[in-house]
Amino acid sequence: MGPSGNDPAPMAAKPARRLILASSSPDRRALLEQAGYAPEVIPSHIDEPTGQGFTDPRHYVLTVSWLKAAAVAPKIDAGLVLAADTVGWLDGQVIGKPTDVDDARRIILALSGREHELWTGVVLWRRPDNVQMVWQECTRLFSRTLSKDELDAYLATDAWVGRSGAYAIQEENDPFLRISEGSLTNVIGLPMESLQRHLQSFA
Repeated sequence: MGPSGNDPAPMAAKPARRLILASSSPDRRALLEQAGYAPEVIPSHIDEPTGQGFTDPRHYVLTVSWLKAAAVAPKIDAGLVLAADTVGWLDGQVIGKPTDVDDARRIILALSGREHELWTGVVLWRRPDNVQMVWQECTRLFSRTLSKDELDAYLATDAWVGRSGAYAIQEENDPFLRISEGSLTNVIGLPMESLQRHLQSFA
């Protein structure tokens, strides 16, 4: 779903280096712009792995975020490519983006009344020297059990479309989700607290 309480601290200084976001995610772009960045958007358009064969969410998001960065970096003469991938993790399996409304219903019912993990993998790839910084971050979330009417109303909003875990957390007082541990911005798609620190030192 979208944000909750921990707003990223403002940066003292922004990197002058060109910043390229290897994603078409409006949420990731909005997070960067709210923090004072002006990213160029060049989506990676890769075929993302389904999650089959992965037994570790950290390995999965590391792999997919690196593949996204690797698809865009060769197109950039100079600058800093930022790629990320976010997935849910429950019962040893990746919770990806729903394929349709029935799949969204299945995912939400599986999450209901339980705690799950939300993982984001991040890659910073500097051009032209090809130095890379890679890390992963986890947030734990509790999903409230929805009534049939609440679930039907939520699915009718299409807020689940293109969202890992079939949700987009609201910044304040989300009616369905509660962060048990970790970063709100990580749930939205970019762990801004750690990202801003790394941008300061890496760019």
